[in-house]
Amino acid sequence: MRTQWFVLHTLSGQELKVKESIEKRIKTEEMSDYIKEVLVPMEKVAEVRSGKKTVTTRKLYPGYVFIDMALLDDNRRVIEKPWYFIRDTAGIIGFVGGDRPTPTPASEIESIKAQVAESEDTEKPKVHFDVGETVKITDGPFLNFSGVIEEIEPERGKLKVTVNIFGRNTPVELEYWQVEKG
Repeated sequence: MRTQWFVLHTLSGQELKVKESIEKRIKTEEMSDYIKEVLVPMEKVAEVRSGKKTVTTRKLYPGYVFIDMALLDDNRRVIEKPWYFIRDTAGIIGFVGGDRPTPTPASEIESIKAQVAESEDTEKPKVHFDVGETVKITDGPFLNFSGVIEEIEPERGKLKVTVNIFGRNTPVELEYWQVEKG
């Protein structure tokens, strides 16, 4: 049976419960022929709370779960067993596309998986910065100084900030989590 990727619309905040529920029930209800993979794309996010850097995970698509399953037969008609298996799962509103779900292109799923894999190595800041923006330094030797962002390096998670020290403008390299919007 040929599987395709579909998108499930879930209740907000229920994505992981839906994923776990489906994965548990695959074995008990003998659905492994129909369902190959359940995916809730997440990324690492760094933020500072009360002076400490914390890394949390954030869902890339809140309210959605991706599932690789055999749902349509060769004539593009819905196969009832997997359809009702998904429809009877707690927390699921339905398939994106309603009663006529359309498969998501595999290329889109690959780019989502690549984005997730990339975030495993690096942490994204929770805040977005712009060049020319004034920021306040919250950590390190320049604590409580203010400066202007000159350069942003998202792949390294660093900012080049010009800080006025002793009447001179000095470029300082800082990590995202060491500053906050001024």
